[in-house]
Amino acid sequence: MRVATELRRLREAADLNARQAASLLGVSPAQITHIESGLAGVSEERLRRLASHYSCTDHEFIDALVAMATDRTRGWWEEYRGLLPTPFLDLSELDHHASFRREVAILFVPGLLQTERYARAVFSSRVPELTPEEIELRVRHRLNRQRMTIPYEVVIHEAALRIRVGDRNDSRAQLAHLVELSEKSHITLRVIPFDLDGFSRASSAMTYVGGPLPRLDTVVRDLPHGSVFIDSDAQLKAYRTRFLKVVAVSLEPERSRAFIDKLAKEL
Repeated sequence: MRVATELRRLREAADLNARQAASLLGVSPAQITHIESGLAGVSEERLRRLASHYSCTDHEFIDALVAMATDRTRGWWEEYRGLLPTPFLDLSELDHHASFRREVAILFVPGLLQTERYARAVFSSRVPELTPEEIELRVRHRLNRQRMTIPYEVVIHEAALRIRVGDRNDSRAQLAHLVELSEKSHITLRVIPFDLDGFSRASSAMTYVGGPLPRLDTVVRDLPHGSVFIDSDAQLKAYRTRFLKVVAVSLEPERSRAFIDKLAKEL
């Protein structure tokens, strides 16, 4: 879908319609429409021809699109196809292509840092209610996603640390788990306490996923009706700035670790 979006943007930047692009490639307009809708794949040869017709001279960008378009990796998430909603698989594939990840969490501990019991409690509280089988599938999928080892910067508000998704023991175990994870080399964890100035800068949760190039980054926003993927240049720039502002009002990693450890001992 991302390759499809970028090819459509290149065509529009070249001021060509689908019929004109199809004529240059020697295919039907329907084929261009299918490619740009993500309904059909595109070969390396055709992708490079399209980029040439669209006067795109950013060879690094074209190479990145080719790599994405021709990746035939059968990811671990494929075992869930037909069992989980498509957005779960989309998130897993986004993880697969990611070069780094940044996240701001306000009300819940991020999924990639959740214990199994915390994740189960989160899914058990969904409305409408999920069946036991659906809950187990979601929990297992979430735990599989946690195997990522790319650089991961996360800022968690104190509210998310204090809200008891499960019982007291579950909360204590989750906080201890965060302390342990914060010591891993690829994870940088920061906390925003209630009494720290500047909370308005972190008034909403966000996930920023780095692509092979900055223009192929993606922001994921969780909404009541599901996840929304944001990839326009203007919005990506805004979210980069927002994350830096959130980091600026958060505690440093060492102080954050001590803060979480103190909360755990108070339970």
